[in-house]
Amino acid sequence: MTDIVFMFEVHQPYRLDRNAYNKLLEKALRGSLEPHDLEDAIFDNGLNKLVMERASRKCYVPATKIILENILRYKNTSKPFKVSFSISGVFIEQAKMWAPEVIDLFIKLRETEMVEFIEQTYYHSLAAFMPLDDWAELREQIDEHKRIIKETFDYVPHSIENTEFTYNNDIAWLFDKMGYKVVLTEGVDWVLGWRSPNYVYKAYNSEIKVLMRNYRLSDDVGYRFSDRSWDQYPLTADKYASWLAATPGDVIFLAMDYETFGEHHWPETGIHEFLKWLPGEILKYKHLETSTPSEVINKYPVRDRIDVPPWSTISWADERDLSAWLGNQMQRNAFKILTDLRPYVKALNDPEIIRIWKLLTISDHLYYIATKFGSIEQVHSYFSPYKNAPDAYAIYVQALSLLAGMISEKIYEKRYVIAKRLILPKDKAFYFMKPTGEYTGYVARTLSEFIELLEKVPDDSFLYHLRRRDFQAWLRSIYGLDELANELDNISKLSESVEELRRKTLKLLKDFYHNN
Repeated sequence: MTDIVFMFEVHQPYRLDRNAYNKLLEKALRGSLEPHDLEDAIFDNGLNKLVMERASRKCYVPATKIILENILRYKNTSKPFKVSFSISGVFIEQAKMWAPEVIDLFIKLRETEMVEFIEQTYYHSLAAFMPLDDWAELREQIDEHKRIIKETFDYVPHSIENTEFTYNNDIAWLFDKMGYKVVLTEGVDWVLGWRSPNYVYKAYNSEIKVLMRNYRLSDDVGYRFSDRSWDQYPLTADKYASWLAATPGDVIFLAMDYETFGEHHWPETGIHEFLKWLPGEILKYKHLETSTPSEVINKYPVRDRIDVPPWSTISWADERDLSAWLGNQMQRNAFKILTDLRPYVKALNDPEIIRIWKLLTISDHLYYIATKFGSIEQVHSYFSPYKNAPDAYAIYVQALSLLAGMISEKIYEKRYVIAKRLILPKDKAFYFMKPTGEYTGYVARTLSEFIELLEKVPDDSFLYHLRRRDFQAWLRSIYGLDELANELDNISKLSESVEELRRKTLKLLKDFYHNN
């Protein structure tokens, strides 16, 4: 017996407005600006609504009705038809606003008990690759996604994918610790080697199971279905089912964008008829049936372990790596600006500011900035609402800059409170060094840690940083505490013993910390 596992990726980003600055200026002229004004200015909800309504009309509604009809047709037979969906939180938001019929149809699918919903990040983001400790943002976005799936569909996922099937050993380890049973990713050739994607695997150094997408068979539908130059055109349901029947293995995992069915391949191509007849053609074969990820990992034995080191992260896009989002300097620079803002966003603890920042983590913003060639470039251009990568970069950085400006204003209003809340990533922390350049082993990520360590660091390290004004530069650049830094400058000029300089420094900092 071979199980066919269908998984459909359902996601729509919030696209950015190139006129955000002018829109915000108009709002400012009418009065003071609030975070909701910034969100309205940054995002082009006219375009977002248009895309959602068009995709619903061409894809989401007709395709979901076809799947629902097939599930009901085969539900009480010996071989029911089953599928799985991975739906981003931002998709659910937009569908509820502009295409509620789509949500209603997904609820009907849920009620059949023949559908599995897959966990992912709420914002379909690259949170897993932010240089922050303890996977905090990734955990938050997964928990947010879990909540909206529960609230909308009364369902708790047990299977998970990271955004765009990005995967490595560390991500698998985290998902295992979070309690998920199976992680979905791409069947990358260099990872599999001589092995087939059509079996259940286990992650390296953890117990979570791994299902690997059969990208050739998936892309026959996802990319090649309407390609008249393809030597297998036209692809019919019976032909495709025969390919599946002839494919060896325990599990054939087929994953594709849901927009395949009516948006990427228009209804005129026959894609809806293909989807309509495919389940019946598959189930004609005695050795084929359809299942969900959670079912097949319990049905079939683990064949081997999958080893993907963090420095060789895989995905299902482009060259099967991270280059679709972080492959050029524009993308990496934009991602750094985004991640650098997070500690300040979290310290502010303003729900509206947090939401805007999280919406800017949507991976599509970085995808549009990719600089590729040939057929891959054509795919990026197809999805992008902008002229080219530099244009997308300018619009994204504009949005980040506008957010940074509002964050700066909010922080200045209560900078002393924020200074005590701020938890820095490692690259922004203060590292205590000796005059020789040797690391002391002491590092401060918060102001309280900094004060505590000032009492412990060796005299030569303390004096080295004070005289060089390193403490002052850190307080100015990271915290915006210019007044405090100026007072430290005065202390650094005193011709007194190290003990006395340390005492005065500690008194200054402790008085500030406890009196503000």
